This record gives sequence, structure tokens and C-alpha cells, in this order.
Amino acid sequence: MKGFTFIETIITIFVFTLAMGAVMAFIIMGYRTQSYALGQARAIQEARRGIEAMVKEIREARTGEDGSYVIYNAQDNEFSFFSDIDRDLAIEKVRYFSDGTNFKKGIIEPTVTNGIADYSGEEEISILSQYVRNAPSIFRYFDANGEELFNPDRRKNVKLMEVSLVINIDPNRAPNDFELKSDVYIRNLGTAL
Repeated sequence: MKGFTFIETIITIFVFTLAMGAVMAFIIMGYRTQSYALGQARAIQEARRGIEAMVKEIREARTGEDGSYVIYNAQDNEFSFFSDIDRDLAIEKVRYFSDGTNFKKGIIEPTVTNGIADYSGEEEISILSQYVRNAPSIFRYFDANGEELFNPDRRKNVKLMEVSLVINIDPNRAPNDFELKSDVYIRNLGTAL
């Protein structure tokens, strides 16, 4: 009866350990890749829901409770306007803005005293999307002829906006940036500021 020698046993254990290490490395790499892809997909879906809600609210923008013009501020990475976003018959001041890699929404409920509305209350801020990598801007503004507007003419001449969010949870890894775009026609714009 012939068995394994001590050296043969050591070599067999070594080869088995190497094979198991390679299999484990492959499983871990697959798990990390899958986890990253799922994270990217979640970030894109989160951004898509944020853009859909924002577009709907901007379309319904209207004059503020205090008589303020529909658009309060129109910058490259910040847009503020007035709208009844929660259907409570009070017109809120809404602000969408970039803060680092977060895209946020701020809401100020008006305080009405003796028929006079005040928007100086505390802004309630929520994060709509993370991992936003926009450069140089999120918002672009166009007039009725489709010409792009630059400051200071944006507030009074804007008719159409383009919203663009570039999402990437890790710019150093594939997949590359994913860009979401939407155009918004602002319906209730008056002619005076």
C-alpha cells in the first residue's frame, strides 16, 4: 500500500490553496463589479426621478404670494421660482441647486400676515441626487427664438430651460458619466418684473 509522501501532501495543499485563492478573488471581483453597477444604476434612477419632479414643478411655476415674478433666480447651477408644489393653495419658493456632488431642492413656505406674504422663513432642504459631476452647468436658458441667454437677461427673457445632470458614482472607474437631459417650457411667465 503506497500513500502520499509528506512533500506530495504539502504540494497538494499548496496547489489547492492557490486554486481556492483564485476562485475567491474571482468571486470578490465579480461581487464588487456587480455592487458598483447596481450603485450606478440606483444613482441614475434617483437623478431621473428628481429631474421628472423638477420639470413638472417648473412647468407649473407662477407668481409668488407676495406678487414676486415667477422666476426668482436663474444661474448656471441654481434655479429658484415660485410654485404650488404641494397643492395646498399656497405658493412656495422653490430652489434647485448644486452643492458639491449633491443636487438639492429647497422649499420655503410663505408666511402670510395681514394679507402680506413673507418668504424669509427657514428653507427645508432635501437631497434629490448624489454623485452629480456637472461641469460647467446644470441649467441652460433660452429665449422664445431658441437663442441661449446669459446673465443678466435670463430672468426676464427665458422661455425654455435645459436641465442636465451628469451622474457617476466614481469617475475613476467604468462605466463613464451618464447624462440625463430634459427641456422645460415655463408656462406662466408674465411680461413684467
